[in-house]
Amino acid sequence: MPGLSCDGFDKKREEARREISRRDDSFRGRITVHMGTCGIAAGAREVLSSFKEELGKDGIRDVRLSTSGCAGMCSKEPMVTVESAGGPIVLYGDITPDKAVRILKDHVQGGNPVREYALGVGPELAGIPFFRKQKTIVLRNRGVIDPDSLDECIARDGYSALEKVLRGMKPEDVIEEIKRSGLRGRGGAGFPTGRKWEACRAEEKTPKYLIGNCDEGDPGAYMDRSIFESDPHAVIEGMTIAAYAVGASHGYFYIRTEYPLAVRSADNAITQAREHGLLGSDILGSGFGFDIEIREGSGAFVCGEESSLIHSIEGVSPEPRQRPPFPVQVGIWGCPTVINNVETLATVPAILLHGADWFSGIGTKTSKGTKIFSLVGAINNTGLIEVPMGITLREVIFVVCGGLQGNRKFKAVQTGGPSGGCLPESMIDLPVDYESLAQAGSMMGSGGMIVISEDSCMVDIAKFFVQFTNDESCGKCVTCRDGSDAMLEVLTRITRGEGRQGDMEFLEDLCLAVKDASMCGLGTTIPNPVLSTMKYFREEYEAHIAGKKCPALACRSLIRYHILPEKCSGCRLCLKNCPVGAIAGELKHIHVIDQSKCTKCGVCLEVCPPKVSAIVKVSGETE
Repeated sequence: MPGLSCDGFDKKREEARREISRRDDSFRGRITVHMGTCGIAAGAREVLSSFKEELGKDGIRDVRLSTSGCAGMCSKEPMVTVESAGGPIVLYGDITPDKAVRILKDHVQGGNPVREYALGVGPELAGIPFFRKQKTIVLRNRGVIDPDSLDECIARDGYSALEKVLRGMKPEDVIEEIKRSGLRGRGGAGFPTGRKWEACRAEEKTPKYLIGNCDEGDPGAYMDRSIFESDPHAVIEGMTIAAYAVGASHGYFYIRTEYPLAVRSADNAITQAREHGLLGSDILGSGFGFDIEIREGSGAFVCGEESSLIHSIEGVSPEPRQRPPFPVQVGIWGCPTVINNVETLATVPAILLHGADWFSGIGTKTSKGTKIFSLVGAINNTGLIEVPMGITLREVIFVVCGGLQGNRKFKAVQTGGPSGGCLPESMIDLPVDYESLAQAGSMMGSGGMIVISEDSCMVDIAKFFVQFTNDESCGKCVTCRDGSDAMLEVLTRITRGEGRQGDMEFLEDLCLAVKDASMCGLGTTIPNPVLSTMKYFREEYEAHIAGKKCPALACRSLIRYHILPEKCSGCRLCLKNCPVGAIAGELKHIHVIDQSKCTKCGVCLEVCPPKVSAIVKVSGETE
């Protein structure tokens, strides 16, 4: 559709819908293999190849094989969706190439869904706890459309919001609608999106720029990656609308280079949009021009900070600078620049299409709409969810996530990435919104959520996050560089049983100093894991310092493995499996562990027969 105008867009959308409907009606069934990064890592390519091989072997011509992005339940990858004429939609999980063969023969050809592989059949899908609490706005097309198909995107209202804007809305009207919707930045800070756009539009200097931030450096976070892999045109459409609103002529997608599938998907979508008049000098014949290019980041966590990200694109050292001036005043190349997280941008088309009142009716009074979270840790259902703001931690962890693995006890949840805080079991009914999380000592962040079980040490958890942010500090300001070094040194001593009286008081003073004096958001939030764990799990710190014990039996320097003489049968399993020869004993005689040789690997505990249970892990100073 080169040169497509606003007047011709409605016709094109209907043509796309009819063509897709005709194409689907010509097939007896449709098999969709979900090919997000998580699926590919779990073996989705092999599953796809198996389907292709069998379809070719049997000469089946009336079965359509397609691909899509992640369906959300990453713990069940590889996942496959099967739609058959006159039959229910079936979502399958944990699929292997051999299972694919059976699905093709029994379900697609035979009409009998393979129940033992199915996560849900027909109406059951809506009742699956993982999906039941979700409301998809940004992820409305995940697992449904082929991200490489512009027609499938348009058939499901892709670019309809852009057409609506260019046909009859002034830039000021767009900004006002976004302001009324209550949309806040989804990248972490939660700044009102409409206000940021308004400030940039008010700047007289030109040219103006847009940057879509897909740097996403938090451990265990993959929300932005999945958006690009599932529905890249939604981000392009949102950025183009933002550019129209602020008066920008050029944009950048800043995507970390570790996301090759997201980069490929974004690049392909940009090419398609240019070819069909949805990007370029005269978008939809409106006279408005805007184009986008991709810049790949090298994975530095500090590039999540706006000024560091700008420096990275400019080709200079990615270090933050003092603000003000803010990027909307002086950004890339010294010009006014709006930086939005890609989740924020992907939300924009739905707001413009359905209205600010519709969006603001979702969520809470101050946190409107939905939020995407990546769920990882000690839970049964890891994956990606989009839920209304205000949902409680309990609903997320025990309904959506299906509780903890192995019926372990819930201990804490860490929200907001390495800059967030750890919240205890007593706060399980806390609403998930910007204000509630901040008041509790954590933060929304970009949407990472790590569930922690009873067998994790909270001092060690704090050390892990400080280690990460310490490694990622650019080193420009002394408080962040040296302050995180000092924090890490104290936490390391404590986990080794070398803590001293006064360490906690020192840590608290140090954290507050780093928080107050650091230049950018990385430095000011480094102390959050330490402050929150000291606040809610103070007794664990005290046990490490005063008692030289780790209550969770997690810190290697403070645990040892011991063989109970009254239970040891002398079976020699522990002796044979010890990788360092630390166990001695004769057959059918009591064995002993040489603590000077033991590396605390835990293999002996794993191999000791449960009916014997002669080996225990205890905490205390190493003998």
